[in-house]
Amino acid sequence: MSGLFSLAPEAVITLDADSKDIILDRLAARFASVYGLDHQAVLARITEREQLGSTGFGRRIAIPHARMAGLTRPVAVFMRLASPVEFEAADGVPIDLVFGLLSPEGAGATHLHALAAISRMMRDERMHEALLAAPGTEALYSLLSNVIDRDAA
Repeated sequence: MSGLFSLAPEAVITLDADSKDIILDRLAARFASVYGLDHQAVLARITEREQLGSTGFGRRIAIPHARMAGLTRPVAVFMRLASPVEFEAADGVPIDLVFGLLSPEGAGATHLHALAAISRMMRDERMHEALLAAPGTEALYSLLSNVIDRDAA
């Protein structure tokens, strides 16, 4: 996939979780299995970033992110939650969509551009509703990849 970051089809999942810790653990596990990263190292970096302040930016969306050594470009994981989960979001509303992003250690501007693109996509109310209504992971991936590819063009 072209664009500011890679999103593999198998990096798009639905998840039944009941806590922020479980979400972050499953996010790290998905990054590990899809992109060949170390689960514990990813979890440590995402948790470290989360301790600086919640990545739940409001409107029922969280964008956990971190920089990691060993990556050559930003990679993403998307999770739709089976039910809303408290995430200490800025607006106090539980989240139901999680878009994780990992970028190379030295990717300053690249990391920020990828975060901005994800934020724009997730703030679009029609996109948010379409993601919640999508019948499964294939439909979720199709929705996301169409926007990512369009933005890259």
